[in-house]
Amino acid sequence: MNLLAIRVGQGFDVHPWSDEPDSRLVLGGVEFPGCRGLTGHSDADVIAHACTDAMLGAAGLGDIGQLFPDTDRSYAGADSLRLLTEAANAVRSAGWRVANIDCTIVLDRPRIAPVRAEMEHNLGRAVDAPVTVKGKRTEGLTWLIDGVQCFAVALLYRSDEGPTAADGHDHGDHR
Repeated sequence: MNLLAIRVGQGFDVHPWSDEPDSRLVLGGVEFPGCRGLTGHSDADVIAHACTDAMLGAAGLGDIGQLFPDTDRSYAGADSLRLLTEAANAVRSAGWRVANIDCTIVLDRPRIAPVRAEMEHNLGRAVDAPVTVKGKRTEGLTWLIDGVQCFAVALLYRSDEGPTAADGHDHGDHR
């Protein structure tokens, strides 16, 4: 009997604005020329990072810092979409598939609506599933304007044989 197993994972990431004049702002794999960048070990793409954590958490594979530690120089300035793709491959290797990911990014500027479709395409291609991105403003809350934050939820699924869950523990009746 084939049973469908599902898991939900939550991701969150935040990065402060950078004071470096040559920093780049990358969100959802889209670069925003002329905009102040974010501080981070990689390219600081908060959307890709939140998606990565949501997927990894749902699959029981830890978090982005465990898979891509900021103590590893090879990830300095890394393309976060590439890291997201690698994380999605790890999730697939563990037997899971991404059904979808939904993200909410909190920032006042730049406006993401003009490039939302491009972000969703980039992220969806990286995880091989639909990804939605919603933008929310800080509504004047000054403690939110010192950086950019993103929340993500990922839904994973797999077909399992028998009553044992993916992690090897029997979680009871699966009807």
